[in-house]
Amino acid sequence: MRLILVRHGRAGRRDQWHGPDKLRPLDPRGRRQAERLVGVIAPLRPTRIVSSPYRRCLETVGPLSAHVGLDVERTPALAPDAPVVALSLIRELSAPPARSGVVLCTHGEVMGTVLSEMATEDGVELERRPPGLKGSVWLLDLRHGKLVDARYVPPR
Repeated sequence: MRLILVRHGRAGRRDQWHGPDKLRPLDPRGRRQAERLVGVIAPLRPTRIVSSPYRRCLETVGPLSAHVGLDVERTPALAPDAPVVALSLIRELSAPPARSGVVLCTHGEVMGTVLSEMATEDGVELERRPPGLKGSVWLLDLRHGKLVDARYVPPR
């Protein structure tokens, strides 16, 4: 089964944002990245979209949600301070009887931890160092909750 792990698009610099970080939006480049993700992910026939509740993640998967007609489910398990919970969520989603095509949108620190730990625990060599660039995608192939392959798709 396949999970589609998305790093949110570019949202400017945290130190230049004067509100709560949870509300920091995508910048113009991040919005373009979100639009381009539709062409990458829609052909994979997503079955579910799950996202961090942070605005930049929700905006990243918003165009995809509109295009494929799936609501975005929000979970704190994909928030920046939850890499251990995110790893548990991914293991749960990939255990039988799992459905392929779940899109998960999260943050760089979560992706980095999750991908590194899964690769180490499951003995998979990653093609590049995670998390990858903002607006990128990792296609995770799993069997019985174990990572068997991970392919990086850079932002367009």
